[in-house]
Amino acid sequence: MRLGIFAKTFPGADPLAVLAQVRAAGFETTQFNMACCGLPSLPGRIDDATIAAIASASNRTGVELCAMSATFNMIHPDVRVRRDGLARLRVLAEASCQLAIPMLTLCTGTRDPDDQWRHHPDNALPAAWDDLLASMSQAVAVAREFDLVLGVEPELANVVDSAAKARRLIDELDSERIVVVLDPANLFETATLQEQHRLVDEALDLLGDRIAMAHAKDRAPDGSFATAGTGVLDYDHYLAGLRRIGFTGPLVTHGLAADEAPGVAAFLRARLA
Repeated sequence: MRLGIFAKTFPGADPLAVLAQVRAAGFETTQFNMACCGLPSLPGRIDDATIAAIASASNRTGVELCAMSATFNMIHPDVRVRRDGLARLRVLAEASCQLAIPMLTLCTGTRDPDDQWRHHPDNALPAAWDDLLASMSQAVAVAREFDLVLGVEPELANVVDSAAKARRLIDELDSERIVVVLDPANLFETATLQEQHRLVDEALDLLGDRIAMAHAKDRAPDGSFATAGTGVLDYDHYLAGLRRIGFTGPLVTHGLAADEAPGVAAFLRARLA
């Protein structure tokens, strides 16, 4: 497994300065975000100079760009917001193709109109699932055009809120362009160790053939998110499970402060060893 981190963990709008911090903290790959170039995460336009600056930064630092963040609310209650997100997704797809970034990471969305990471009871309605299928079908067409994959992550607050829902999405769309980003800390808020193990193992068994990236953060005992290695997540069990399914892709941490990054890199490297 290759150790990675969200690029936007580090401050700055110069991709070279940001990726130099990624490398200095002990990571070899990154999930990139256009915010690291001073642009919105989902820009309406990316010029050639920006593409060249990102490519140069990756080459000079030796930091691989394993994914591009492309999250928007795919089931937003306003169809105009969804259309705008899909248009901007295509802009990121074209840039990612030019940069040889293989994956766009997505947010399957929520009916909450203001926060794409906040749960809404209407997420469970059939219409929400239908809207997700419609948005994902258009995203798959974009991914096929630019020879990319789309990373879908089960998130408790989103319409795909479990490993079973992610499997359903993969099976219903029947596209090789859909892969999974697995973050075990998104499978539960509070759980006994036994229940945590069951949820992680279930996700690995259901999704193992599609897991293309693993995330690394943690949960505090009260259910809030925490920095990897500081909470209740059993990392030995999680990493052993990834090995069991033959996963050799990027292990990408996020949800931490920049000054915590070297310690998290050391923690993950030790657990992998």
